[in-house]
Amino acid sequence: MSQLQCPAVLIAAPASGQGKTTVTAALARLHSRQGRRVQVFKCGPDFLDPMILARASGQPVYQLDLWMIGEAESKRRLAAAAASNDLILIEGVMGLFDGTPSAADLARRFGVPVLAVIDGSGMAQTFGAMAHGLASYQADLPFAGVLGNKVGSARHGEMLRDSLPAGIAWFGALTRDAAVELPSRHLGLVQAAELADLDARLDAAADALAATADTRLPPVVGFAPVVAEDIPPLLAGVRIGVARDAAFAFLYQANLDLLEALGAQLHFFSPLTDSSLPEVDSLYLPGGYPELHLAALGNNQAMAAAIRDHHAAGKPIHAECGGMLYLCRQLTDVQGQSAELLGLLPATASMQPRLTALALQDVALPEGTLRGHTFHHSAIKCDLEPLVRGECPNYKRTSEAVWRLGRLTASYIHCYLPGNPQAAAALFRP
Repeated sequence: MSQLQCPAVLIAAPASGQGKTTVTAALARLHSRQGRRVQVFKCGPDFLDPMILARASGQPVYQLDLWMIGEAESKRRLAAAAASNDLILIEGVMGLFDGTPSAADLARRFGVPVLAVIDGSGMAQTFGAMAHGLASYQADLPFAGVLGNKVGSARHGEMLRDSLPAGIAWFGALTRDAAVELPSRHLGLVQAAELADLDARLDAAADALAATADTRLPPVVGFAPVVAEDIPPLLAGVRIGVARDAAFAFLYQANLDLLEALGAQLHFFSPLTDSSLPEVDSLYLPGGYPELHLAALGNNQAMAAAIRDHHAAGKPIHAECGGMLYLCRQLTDVQGQSAELLGLLPATASMQPRLTALALQDVALPEGTLRGHTFHHSAIKCDLEPLVRGECPNYKRTSEAVWRLGRLTASYIHCYLPGNPQAAAALFRP
């Protein structure tokens, strides 16, 4: 079969906080406004950036990663995107070469050119040195060029452009502007649903990019076609209640797609506002920000009773990170305010002023091995012995516990379920 052709670019940076998401979102909004169908991917584990990027592009955003998602699945998703879109944008993770595997590894593996976003504030000719380093650090890296971000003026942008060595393309600059900045919280950006003016910010960013940058379509990249594997209907007819509201929103779209492909019926509910569960066989309590909603969660005793009854009936519950904190006896925020929560897990948890864990995780459950990641600002004390512990493929220091009580499985690990559909089905099957 011939290759599938589609313009594509990977937006990267020297470090986090340089403006990758703003530039990716601006490009997605700009091209989608021009009538193009844009598929955005996020490199590596992340929940908040994809919410913003999905609003910008008008399509769900999926992960690409050579370890957590895997090369074969990444290849399949790129092929599917190339077959039905006019443009593929991939937002990198951390710095371009950070992590094993890195965003650069992904770009090299699939031949996607890199557009480097560099924060030019407080910088002049050193900008050129940074661009040269990014472009030449790996000889076989496909490199499209650079874009200056947070530039002070048009003259400042010209200085940055003139500092570039021969052979490195200049894609223009974005000036510092509060109207296009995306507010952040301790785990990253604020959730898209919390920003009432998000569309105005995205339009402003797209307009600014169009006025000062080269926004032509990137080069066409060829992607090898992939025949999708059949997913067996292992969850045919199974009704899964999925918590989704301001407190629980860290969900991979690919996880939801897989559960439906397995035959499950998804029913979304809100632990914040609903007084009862939908009629379901299993529950999925994903991560989020329960610490920001302690009073509402603690006061919703009708929902608490419904989830306790669900567990007492021997029905499956899969809880990740914030969903696990909701299961604890008590959760305390950084101001010292506490709430009594579900008490299904004999544990207490407290928010910490600093990040307590950030790592990829590989966990061998009885149902099968799943990969995922952990990223949290809380600490937990649990009276149960862990069923198993995850293992980090890189530095090994983080080894998250997985607790099991009846059909309840809880951990800090955000699992990427498509990596093992059989294990995913076993977790939710009654």
